[in-house]
Amino acid sequence: MSAWTAEDIPDLRHRVAVVTGANSGLGLVTATELARHGAKVVLAVRNTDAGEKAAAGIRQSAPGAELEVRRLDLASLASVRTFAGKLTADHEAIDLLVNNAGLVILGPRSTTADGFELHMGTNMLGHFALTGLLLDAVSRAAAPRVVSLSSIVHKTATLDLDDLMSERGFDGSTAYRRSKLATTAFGLELDRRLRAAGSPVVSVLAHPGVTRTNLTPRAFGESGLAKRILARIYAVSAQPAGRGTLPQLYAATAPGVRGGQFFGPSGRREYRGHAVEVRASARAADPDFGRRLWRAAEALTDVRYL
Repeated sequence: MSAWTAEDIPDLRHRVAVVTGANSGLGLVTATELARHGAKVVLAVRNTDAGEKAAAGIRQSAPGAELEVRRLDLASLASVRTFAGKLTADHEAIDLLVNNAGLVILGPRSTTADGFELHMGTNMLGHFALTGLLLDAVSRAAAPRVVSLSSIVHKTATLDLDDLMSERGFDGSTAYRRSKLATTAFGLELDRRLRAAGSPVVSVLAHPGVTRTNLTPRAFGESGLAKRILARIYAVSAQPAGRGTLPQLYAATAPGVRGGQFFGPSGRREYRGHAVEVRASARAADPDFGRRLWRAAEALTDVRYL
């Protein structure tokens, strides 16, 4: 597995893949590679103009690519419901859902359309709702998978479920880390629930290590000593998006992937390298934490499944 590359992706013809945040960064590379190997790819994006531009670029590198650009704002549950309703009306089965989109906003605390802290509401709760609303369609596919995108920074995060929205003191990079801890716990709890229900759907996780995207510097913080340390780490260790996407492409397409697995870079501290299986933090893997987070997400989104 250490030498696995995007060229090892199997034939994906007749498969439907949904990639959130597919207009740039890791999402764009993921969508491109899935399309290049034959999948019909739905680019789920907040800005459809940017999505159409991304689709045009994909068609240049993958002539004949089957693509759909659809609007999805994960910071709005109404948008998530509209997207899911229209998508499932047009596609009876969805083979692959890649929960890739994410944001880091530094500065004052902001909220989603539903009043959720912006990082938690977009990165985790939006994807929680989306997955639940699409799960029936995903379950109808022959070998369905849900891939949730974590981050290396989830390992340094703590999260008080009584302060899920970071109301007791706020820092943008800390809120981002918390949202990625929640995303990781969600992916693992989803796996436990799918197994218990006897579902054919496989829930797996991936993280890109330290990769050159517009999110990475902000995710680590941008002030004082932390900024200087990050700049040095980033200059030496950051890998291009094409390499950083390998763990999620492996999770999405490689034969033999099992529910609950987590893939990241092979190198030191999981900063860079080929895709290998890695471990989530003890907090993210704690079943009690996962159950409590799941109940909170159900109550907040009014989406209940499994």
